[in-house]
Amino acid sequence: MSRILENLLYAETHEWIDFIDDTTARIGISDFAQQELGDLVFINLPKPGDEVTAGVAFGDVESVKAVSDINSPVTGTISAVNTELPDNPELINKDPYKNWLIEVKYITGKSKLMNAGEYEDFCKKEETV
Repeated sequence: MSRILENLLYAETHEWIDFIDDTTARIGISDFAQQELGDLVFINLPKPGDEVTAGVAFGDVESVKAVSDINSPVTGTISAVNTELPDNPELINKDPYKNWLIEVKYITGKSKLMNAGEYEDFCKKEETV
């Protein structure tokens, strides 16, 4: 079973979001997602200042299995990017919650987000498909 942190919210596309305040949040991919993907070998992230839209891809990750889009759970402006990840994508496999992808500020919209319990139920359904 994958780890799900109680203090985060989750999108149906397996991104997590941690709201720093009402208008700023950090985004990453969940433990469930990194387990499904397997060993990550490449990550493509946007640049600070780029706009993101809730439900729309802002980057992608490549694993030994596949290439998968990373979708933004919110609409806003990227204020920071985790610069360690492009050279070390395996950090996400080691700890997907410590190794956030982007920080977004000026949040104006959100996707449907789930709390930890709802996300756990969602993942259980995904595992049976």
